[in-house]
Amino acid sequence: MTQGRGGPAPIRFGTDGWRAVMADEFTFANVERVAQAYAEYVNLHHPQSAASAISDVDASAARSTPLVVVGFDRRFLSEEFARRAAEVLAGNHIGVAAFEGDVPTPLVSWAVRELGAAGGVIITASHNPPHFNGFKIKAPWGGSATPETTLAVEALVDASPTLRAEPQTSAATSAATSQRLASSVESYRSQVASYVDLERIRAARERVVVDSMHGTGARWVESFLGGGALEVETIRAERDALFGGVAPEPVDRNLGALKSRVLSSGALVGVATDGDADRLGAVGDDGATLTMHDVVPLILLHMARRRAMSGGVVRTFSQSVLLKRIAAAHGLKLYETPIGFKYVADLMLGEEILIGAEESGGIGVSGHIPERDGILNSLLFLETVVAAGRKPTELVREMHREFGEFYFGRRDLHIEVARGQELVAALAGQPPARIAGHAVASVETLDGTKLIFGDESWLLFRQSGTEPVLRIYSEATSTAKMESLLEQGCQMAS
Repeated sequence: MTQGRGGPAPIRFGTDGWRAVMADEFTFANVERVAQAYAEYVNLHHPQSAASAISDVDASAARSTPLVVVGFDRRFLSEEFARRAAEVLAGNHIGVAAFEGDVPTPLVSWAVRELGAAGGVIITASHNPPHFNGFKIKAPWGGSATPETTLAVEALVDASPTLRAEPQTSAATSAATSQRLASSVESYRSQVASYVDLERIRAARERVVVDSMHGTGARWVESFLGGGALEVETIRAERDALFGGVAPEPVDRNLGALKSRVLSSGALVGVATDGDADRLGAVGDDGATLTMHDVVPLILLHMARRRAMSGGVVRTFSQSVLLKRIAAAHGLKLYETPIGFKYVADLMLGEEILIGAEESGGIGVSGHIPERDGILNSLLFLETVVAAGRKPTELVREMHREFGEFYFGRRDLHIEVARGQELVAALAGQPPARIAGHAVASVETLDGTKLIFGDESWLLFRQSGTEPVLRIYSEATSTAKMESLLEQGCQMAS
């Protein structure tokens, strides 16, 4: 275990959970520390209604016994880390509803809400490289824990000794709770099936390819699409703790297999889910990756025009200018938040939000839980394309003609956290007058440092909240301008 001065290293939650390198900071001992802190938080704050999910204890005990749902992904030892977390929760007199196999993160969130649980834990590092693992906390309403919650859990780490139940007692979910957990899986399937126009998608005489990237998405998307004219193929559906040698993040550099298969099979579109199936990626009919700066605006247009839905639009700091323009054209209120879906979810809890999205593939939609859901969003994007009756490349061109051309790119530089933070702060304090020959018109610092140009093109520098990585993002009015801005940005960081 990495040691700090006088003891174990401190635990710090990033934009969505605590993540660390396995066998370094992500160890069984540290998982116990985090689980103990979360258990203490739950016992201090759990809603009384959570006790209704416990049916194998008497009424007086139930009133003081919260329930926590526990799940895990397909990473190395994830099931063992989940079991250890469950033992600690049980040792703190918390009921545990534990999934027996790996499950998508949105299913854990759904189960938390369906069971009236005090919260949820899923052992996953989401889209991070294979040597990482993580500990995500889910809130009672079925979404990511708020920053206030994770800060409170951080403050409770090492506040008291770890209490751990015997494995044979903590791992055993009661028969009644197991049945309720199984029912929540069925209700999740019913929710997805009722949200998306599956009949329309299934009736399309087209071919689609689904890429689960060896993650928990498995064959979930495909399982909704059988029985019609549509041909569906899922690739990389089996478990591989090394994810085929790439990070299970559905971005261009990792989607070679999907791009190749879409082209070779003549598919209309390809969709991908990340390691824990809460994020969406997509590939167009030309075999090129569709960024979320293409996908999210297309879904928004579909929801606002074809579905005639209304509500606010939330974009995180690295999302597209097109969302702002489409929202304005349809009279929809626009919100902007820091990067991290928990900020989107927080707005969804208090406002009427039609869609909220982040650049990395996390999308939340009205009428569902305030959570990213790669399963539902894959199907919703397929509905968007099929309902339009045109290829994705044609839809993007039409959108650009109406709202303007913008092209997005991102570079990830492996830089020590402190160095990256220094660069971001320096650019905010003394921004350059010009970059790649383009005058900087303004600077925004909501999350990182964003340099904005006269035509609304922009270049963003941000230190990751989950990895020692400096992310450099750009959206510009041409691919050439976007690439030149990114290149100059990388030189500035070197």
